[in-house]
Amino acid sequence: MDIVLILGFYALPVLSIVFCLNFVSIIRKVKNNEGTTYNTIFMTGSFTLLIWYFASLIISTAQY
Repeated sequence: MDIVLILGFYALPVLSIVFCLNFVSIIRKVKNNEGTTYNTIFMTGSFTLLIWYFASLIISTAQY
């Protein structure tokens, strides 16, 4: 479980930045009526990983 803590510590900021950049990109594309398929898929994946890391960190710290 220590690997999840270390990976979560370093991956959460990166995934948060990726999520926010994709969110801004989707907003711009919707405003200009462009396709958002790639950004939507990438944003869904980064959001899923963010939630998974948060849940893993909460569970691993609750066990100590």
